[in-house]
Amino acid sequence: MHVFDYRQTPLALLSADITGLLLEIRECKGRQALWMTARPEVLRSLLDVARVESVGASNRIEGIATTRPRLEGIVLHATEPHGRDEQEIAGYRDVLALIHEQHEYIDVTANTILQLHRDLMRHTSFSYGGRWKDTDNEIVGFDADGRRVTRFVPTSAIATPAAMDDLCAALHDGLAHGDGDPLLTVCGFVFDFLCVHPFNDGNGRMSRLLTVLLLERLGYQVCAYVSVERLIEDNKALYYEALAESSTGWDDNRNDETPFVRFMLGIILAAYRDFADRVESVSGGNRRTKSQRVADIFDRRLGKVTKAMIHEECPDISMTTIERTLANLLSQGRIEKVGSGRATGYVSRRGASNN
Repeated sequence: MHVFDYRQTPLALLSADITGLLLEIRECKGRQALWMTARPEVLRSLLDVARVESVGASNRIEGIATTRPRLEGIVLHATEPHGRDEQEIAGYRDVLALIHEQHEYIDVTANTILQLHRDLMRHTSFSYGGRWKDTDNEIVGFDADGRRVTRFVPTSAIATPAAMDDLCAALHDGLAHGDGDPLLTVCGFVFDFLCVHPFNDGNGRMSRLLTVLLLERLGYQVCAYVSVERLIEDNKALYYEALAESSTGWDDNRNDETPFVRFMLGIILAAYRDFADRVESVSGGNRRTKSQRVADIFDRRLGKVTKAMIHEECPDISMTTIERTLANLLSQGRIEKVGSGRATGYVSRRGASNN
């Protein structure tokens, strides 16, 4: 049976690449107060964009989705949820909002996790919200021939309550007395939570909510302004690959959690870099016009850029201004339109004049 212990950092997590990620994240955390001196209205826009992205991405990872307009309406409490998917989306919205607003008062205990899961399922007709799983579950996949195979067997239902008590106790012990960076403890806890898989449904979404909660409790406020869940969705294949690689031998403590920890640290660092880009883009608004800031995005991004991506990066710029700027860039030959309909995007024409 797996033993939870975060007091001593495994040697594998003392590697140069892990240490480098931790140092860069720590530097970003030190600069976040400066980034948060941006105009209040801009920060509020980033908050709204991040919430919509987080709710949508975390649910889409689990196959739960609705249209973008309805997603925005549900997250911003302007649309009543209809159907199972939208009810589950509304539950995630509520728990995420609670975490952003009250994280300093929400201690991570087994009872707290049950309450958060209850709220996650509150809008649905499911009776298992706020209860540990009552049947054993397994992580399944498909082999090259399309046959269903068992990838991992989590903690049994009967052992789950005690395992969750032990897991939360180990978290507190590790944060209070551990010899390593608290981020390593958080990543280890989230990984072990996924391996226990304590609920009949909602384990993936709960793991991401707990990630945000623990990061914000440690002072990593980037989660409120940039969607960690969206970054995980963008790298979903790598996420599942790291989780599978790290879980081999977990039950008898033979596993190496390094791939999962490395992945999560990379996500946190990417969130900070995204936050810096967005805030610095806005801060540069005193020197750069809104049209120039839209054009700058094509210098920073490779591949196709959509109107929605531009608006998410620069939420203070209206869609009318974005469309007008794109039309000007097209007429100047600086960008090229690709795709059609909802798949419409724009790519930079490298080598074109930037005058």
